[in-house]
Amino acid sequence: MPKELFSHVAYWVFDLDNTLYPPQARLFDQIEVKMTQYVMDSLGVDRPRANHLRKHYWHTYGTTLAGLMQEHGVDPAPYLTDVHDISLEHLESDPRLRSGIEALPGRKIVYTNGSAPYAERVIEARGLSGVFDAIYGVEHADFHPKPDPRAFARVFERDGLAPEQGAMFEDDARNLAVPHDLGMRTVHVAPERDEGEHVHHHTINLADFIARLTD
Repeated sequence: MPKELFSHVAYWVFDLDNTLYPPQARLFDQIEVKMTQYVMDSLGVDRPRANHLRKHYWHTYGTTLAGLMQEHGVDPAPYLTDVHDISLEHLESDPRLRSGIEALPGRKIVYTNGSAPYAERVIEARGLSGVFDAIYGVEHADFHPKPDPRAFARVFERDGLAPEQGAMFEDDARNLAVPHDLGMRTVHVAPERDEGEHVHHHTINLADFIARLTD
């Protein structure tokens, strides 16, 4: 991976879950339990039905929350507070990742489909507080989730980000399609690479990848 491919990048955009921490931490397992319970309580359905609906919402709208809002008018604020009230005890600080991100030239932001307060907690637990210039949650995208093009448009406009000078790091490859189309370098952070044309690069270890850019 020639680092010259990133020589033009002035805006570095990082997803949060399973990107800024390894999937082995399994935080999303906790969130999924809470999301399923929220669907059960909000709609008065049993667990199998709630799980079925969550899969439907994810495929159709991008997130469980987006589906609940579109199909049932659910208030997003209590939902976001509830589902992100999880334990972060499995997260460890990562000094190497911190030093790598700090060494990147330009503006560095976090953009997650979760909430910004939750992102701040995770960032602190990973020892990354103070590294990023801004943290954006789904609330900053008017609750439009990635991969909705409107979500990226809202956040990038809010930040003043120039996509043609940007790079995006994501564990969910479908969330790289719009950044790719906007002219960003795209990096899939996951155990296995998605072979779609919208994925420029792949890594199983974000700290290793960034080290190759900054060494």
